[in-house]
Amino acid sequence: MLKELLINLARSTISDALDHTSTIDEDKLFKEYPDFEKPAATFVTLTIGGKLRGCIGSLAAERSLFEDLTTNARSAALADPRFPRLTAEEFSKVKIEVSLLSEPKEFVYSTIKDLKEGITQNDGVILKRGSAQATFLPQVWEQLPSFELFFSHLCQKAGLDELCLQSRPKVFLYQVEKFLE
Repeated sequence: MLKELLINLARSTISDALDHTSTIDEDKLFKEYPDFEKPAATFVTLTIGGKLRGCIGSLAAERSLFEDLTTNARSAALADPRFPRLTAEEFSKVKIEVSLLSEPKEFVYSTIKDLKEGITQNDGVILKRGSAQATFLPQVWEQLPSFELFFSHLCQKAGLDELCLQSRPKVFLYQVEKFLE
């Protein structure tokens, strides 16, 4: 039930944004599903033929589930800086994945070995050093299955040297409940 609700809301949001319409009845949705008014952090990932086409999300539950999901769905389709705006033709082919994030918790470590032993491929990871920050959802482990590969790419995504773990950046872990179309 939750899967269909989240995917349908994301798909309707993107469709409305492409058509410049508004078809979602928020009052009815909130009345039937009050959880949509509770704070939540989401990511919306769009793929076409298994290739990434947009991915935008929130790391902290600062908005309602409804607002966070609809904002991120719209942004994944129209405002991911890595891609041009999604077209109507692409929309007919796109697959939507919605991830609900747990609250990130700092993982305190002394050595890279401690970090390697304490992280699993079920963990989403946020890396922070100074003003530099990046995250990978747990799903990224599927494309970057080794600790070294995963973290070298995450360091680079944050705009840091691929060996940034040597400078002991802060690391936060979270889990996701993912819903795939």
